[in-house]
Amino acid sequence: MFPGLNFRPNQNSGLPFGGRRRTPSVSLRGRFQPPQVYGRIGQLEVQLARKKSELRRAQRLRYKVFYEEMAATPGALALLSRRDEDAYDAIFDHLLVVDRGDPAKKGWRRSQVVGTYRVLRQDVADHNDGFYTQGEYDIAPLIQSKPDHSFIELGRSCVLKPYRNRRTLELLWQGVWSYVRQHGADVMIGCASFPGTDPSAHALALSFLHHNSLAPEDWRVRAHDHLHVDMNMMPREAVDTRAALKALPPLIKGYLRVGAFVGDGAVIDHQFGTTDVLVIMPVELIKTRYFAHFGAPGELSEPATPGLGPLN
Repeated sequence: MFPGLNFRPNQNSGLPFGGRRRTPSVSLRGRFQPPQVYGRIGQLEVQLARKKSELRRAQRLRYKVFYEEMAATPGALALLSRRDEDAYDAIFDHLLVVDRGDPAKKGWRRSQVVGTYRVLRQDVADHNDGFYTQGEYDIAPLIQSKPDHSFIELGRSCVLKPYRNRRTLELLWQGVWSYVRQHGADVMIGCASFPGTDPSAHALALSFLHHNSLAPEDWRVRAHDHLHVDMNMMPREAVDTRAALKALPPLIKGYLRVGAFVGDGAVIDHQFGTTDVLVIMPVELIKTRYFAHFGAPGELSEPATPGLGPLN
């Protein structure tokens, strides 16, 4: 999770949605595969995990950020392993931002995973237990109403504290966007987090989202009734737009600039100490000015370069 935006579905231990056996993601199957690199900036590059050891490094990073730095409450297994892991890791693909070290320095350099995102394609979800976001939001009717659209889910995003800057975030976005284009995905979904479990502390920002960024009816998804927290805490006329934008976590603002919507209702995630909103981003509605920087949907991926992007 980045401070402010965590495209991360509701957490659960065990096997929700029926507990069917999961098959490993393609990137972690079989013999050694060369890394799929989606972009580079300096000594940083974004790539897909191809080995179980790389997934474990991402899980250790997630533990460090979620449990040691932020407010997540670890279970016994996480305390013992010092890794954040769940049953869904096996079917997600995992994007990694890797610091390869300074090439000017002599001697052996150990690379370091400093950022990660996990992504789940609809075809993989359909063969397993569905999307994890379904644990918080009733996304099934939306997916059923869009049979010509291919969905992907994003989750468990985090960046090591010293690397939380524009360069790392651009690389993560480059990785996500390249993955979307590579697999022909039409819609990105996931949960964005506000810190803390008291929604009233974010009344201004949540009310702004409700009045200004609520998904239109044909894209709207509602939090499950037993989890639903009304975001309409303040009347529209009482919302100071400038103050509300300042109160929004920076990355939520970034995705709103791209053209994303939010779902109906917030959800409190007690395990991770956050208040979540659902972000829905149809590729067809992403503002075209961002294609000049990151590439249009039908183009081949190119390495990321510094510049203005939707994460600023």
